[in-house]
Amino acid sequence: MESIRELHRQLVAKERSAIEITQEFLDRIQALEPQVRSFLHITADQAIATAKQVDAQIAAGEPIGMLAGIPIGIKDNLCTQGVPTTCASRILENFVPPYESTVTAKLKAAGAVMVGKTNLDEFAMGSSTENSGFQVTSNPWDLTRVPGGSSGGSAAAVAAEECVVALGSDTGGSIRQPASLCGVVGMKPTYGRVSRFGLVAFASSLDQIGPLARSVEDAAILLSAIAGHDRYDSTSLDVPVPDYAQLLRPNFRPKSRLRIGVIKETFGSGLDSVVEEKVKAAVEQLQELGAEIQIVSCPRFSYGLPAYYVIAPSEASANLARYDAVKYGNREADPENLVAMYKQTRAKGFGAEVKRRIMLGTYALSAGYYDAYYLKAQKVRTLVKQDFQAAFEKVDVLICPTAPTTAFKAGEKTDDPLGMYLLDLMTIPVNLAGLPAISIPCGFDRQGLPVGMQLIGNVLREDLLLQVAHAYEQATPWHLKKPELLMNEAERKAARSQAAATTKS
Repeated sequence: MESIRELHRQLVAKERSAIEITQEFLDRIQALEPQVRSFLHITADQAIATAKQVDAQIAAGEPIGMLAGIPIGIKDNLCTQGVPTTCASRILENFVPPYESTVTAKLKAAGAVMVGKTNLDEFAMGSSTENSGFQVTSNPWDLTRVPGGSSGGSAAAVAAEECVVALGSDTGGSIRQPASLCGVVGMKPTYGRVSRFGLVAFASSLDQIGPLARSVEDAAILLSAIAGHDRYDSTSLDVPVPDYAQLLRPNFRPKSRLRIGVIKETFGSGLDSVVEEKVKAAVEQLQELGAEIQIVSCPRFSYGLPAYYVIAPSEASANLARYDAVKYGNREADPENLVAMYKQTRAKGFGAEVKRRIMLGTYALSAGYYDAYYLKAQKVRTLVKQDFQAAFEKVDVLICPTAPTTAFKAGEKTDDPLGMYLLDLMTIPVNLAGLPAISIPCGFDRQGLPVGMQLIGNVLREDLLLQVAHAYEQATPWHLKKPELLMNEAERKAARSQAAATTKS
């Protein structure tokens, strides 16, 4: 497992070329994609062309940035000029954007090598990547299980080492939850920290773009590259962007004693016992590293889920109205009239989950129901935010599980929408409050599936979250493990023996 920093060192030292590194990842994609199915589009020609440019810069003695020549996956709801952007929906099957999203434009300018566009739940609506209109992505730790969602393709691609890092989007947990299920690092920045220009909208007051990586440092490097003010996004924050990676130290200690608050409402009923055990062990580890641990209450934490499933579908209903076969979307057949054209296009183009959320949102916004549902949900959102504000008067960082369970079997919850929605119980309140949060691996269950821990920070405290996450990561071995899929036969035997011994004990 090679980090961005190590690959950068090799490139600068001319030990390996960008083309060699890129080809190695393209070869791995070709070998693993039939099993993992992380990517919707492989951009091999473009990747090689970018790698050649990086090699030319190095040969000419020009300095290169940390991301130059680094293979990266891009979630397929980010517009990429000249490359299909489908949002994993049949309605955008043939859409090729005429412009570049701000974040991918920044990565292009940095010399990052896009190896492909990753799979997702259609229009980012889902928690398992089973709602894609094209394929179902598998979890590299167990190919019979889901990778989480909606950024499941990006999380699986990083876990399977098909790219070094990837971009995802997070509306209610869509970076952090798949990061937890796939055993990688995933960060949702503060709302507005990263430009949303060119991100195909789901719920505009909640959406945020962020990194998925195999280490905290790699996530920090990628976040620094994509963060910052953008005049094309009126919600982006005009504040300086730190060099997050430079702030990371193995033995991090804050100037004053770090106070970590454990959210008591996130433990108990509905939480898998092994997940609870591993997260509590991680809390003890942080205490050993010098943190002061407190139990804190966010009494309206559980209200986030029902509030979200009114607010997000309502915004989706408005945002997806543009797919009318005139401005966007494939036009089906020869319609008799405008209404027939809308019906035919959307019936065939949208999947079941997208239709469900559009109908929920349309109902919540309809005359006579707006005050009862949407307005009330926004008031609840304010209460959730106030709980977080009160908690941050007592502590510096909040901690809880990222997901209530480890990865479940594909198909297990497809007929249970409510059960699927409950998977985002821990992550949704963070989006409602616009706060930054990071999921990091904190152990494995008895089946060898990853468990994730979520750290939540106050507004614009990505720096502190990354420092705490990095300190924990460096003190534990979880980020060093890899799926059997990537092991040779000797490594597989050793891993199975160790797992058997752990189970007996």
